[in-house]
Amino acid sequence: PDSSWSTYFKDNEVLLQIDKDVRRLCPDISFFQSATEFPCPEIVNSNGVKRLHKRVEQSVLKYSTLERRGLGVAKLSNEIHRSDSLSCGDYAPLSEGCEAHWEVVERMLFLYAKLNPGQGYVQGMNEIIGPIYHTFAIDADKEYRQHAEADCFFCFTNLMAEIRDFFIRTLDETESGINYMMSKLCDCVKRNDPAVWTQLARQELRPQYYSFRWLTLLLSQEFSLPDVERIWDSLFADPQRFEFLIYICCAMILLVRENLLSGDFASNVKLLQSFPPMDVSLILNKAVEISNSHCSQHTTFLQKHF
Repeated sequence: PDSSWSTYFKDNEVLLQIDKDVRRLCPDISFFQSATEFPCPEIVNSNGVKRLHKRVEQSVLKYSTLERRGLGVAKLSNEIHRSDSLSCGDYAPLSEGCEAHWEVVERMLFLYAKLNPGQGYVQGMNEIIGPIYHTFAIDADKEYRQHAEADCFFCFTNLMAEIRDFFIRTLDETESGINYMMSKLCDCVKRNDPAVWTQLARQELRPQYYSFRWLTLLLSQEFSLPDVERIWDSLFADPQRFEFLIYICCAMILLVRENLLSGDFASNVKLLQSFPPMDVSLILNKAVEISNSHCSQHTTFLQKHF
């Protein structure tokens, strides 16, 4: 069980999932399927040998079938059965000497999984690393772009150190776990808009139905990439960044309150799971308003009791 071959095949299981996920990263823009300016020479000039996706690429199998019709002559037909790892819409590898941005992301995620065996790779991490890498890789300074992979890996590793508990199921019920974060969001909605909270509670529209993805992936799947980067700019600038994440999510709910109050369970689930396009400045301004209100209430509480 501890042999090199066992490790190799276990790694391939992880790599296969990473490969599938990064090929579908941010499909609404062409960035990740385009070539990087600074491919790794050792990899792109290895005739495909050192490319990670080659390890999990499925083969083309040729086979023949013997057909017999009645008492006639048997007919041997050659067929090709292709079992591709690519499905419609997935990004394809580039030619020798070139490397796509998604291949760079794949390498970073696989390396992270190898360096963190206790956690490994969990689906959704590709959505976290994508905006970070994109930010570095499109920098106006060419020298910064050249080191985008290293800079991204450093930042991603540090960010995961802060949010890794969201991806560990055994920690869901702890104060750093995702269930605790969802309960804080419920409390925030209840405090700021009791009518909306009552409506969601009456319909038994639990936060797990929509906010699990919001909180775990830091809203990276709810908005376009430029909007995600704008939200993260405010989020990471705040010393209480994950408190502010709660306020942003609460703001999203309050900004569609009229729809929620008039909608039934089905329409409200659909609304929150597919959040409508909206100017993120409105959301951030509302989040700041909620944050200031909470700080004011907390100060008043302290003045009364201490």
